Amino acid sequence: MARTRAADFEEKQRVLLDKAAEVFADLGMEKASMAQIAAHSQVSKALLYHYYPSKDALIFAIIITHLEELDAAIQDADDADLPPRQRLRQLVGTVLDRYRGADNQHKVQLNATSALPDEQKAEILAVERRIVRRFAMVLREINPSLDNPERPLLTPVTMSLFGMMNWVYMWFRDGGRITREDYADVATTLILEGIKAVK
Repeated sequence: MARTRAADFEEKQRVLLDKAAEVFADLGMEKASMAQIAAHSQVSKALLYHYYPSKDALIFAIIITHLEELDAAIQDADDADLPPRQRLRQLVGTVLDRYRGADNQHKVQLNATSALPDEQKAEILAVERRIVRRFAMVLREINPSLDNPERPLLTPVTMSLFGMMNWVYMWFRDGGRITREDYADVATTLILEGIKAVK
């Protein structure tokens, strides 16, 4: 008889993903073992394997869950009725807010995606492109010359913005003199002022 799904299946999955992300971020993707993750999560290896049959499956679940939640938050925050500059600031603020408490998941995404099977990498890439495309659309509205086929700068400028956001976990500490809102203002201003000079 097939095992029925527990009522708290999704909640247990989420706890396991968060605990696993802590272990991967601390030990690295190669050194971390399923036994260590099970011990840190205070579950049996059998239960861990019931939810995730392999380390790759666990890593993929951490990354795709993180990205899909980020994508959904960005979609909810995006307001096409706002002036483009305010719209961009709102998107930047949303990303930085979603990164709050997600440093471990973010490290796993940045460091482990390349080692996953091609099918999983393709699924991750599709979500990443959807997120990037939303920012690129706003930047193109602010400065259409970025999308000049003879000098295509839209992608480099968009990825420069993500570079500022994605590496914030390396130095930013909540509770310091600079808030996430402060940094969202700085990152947005740097991009907006910078693209003014792009011809």
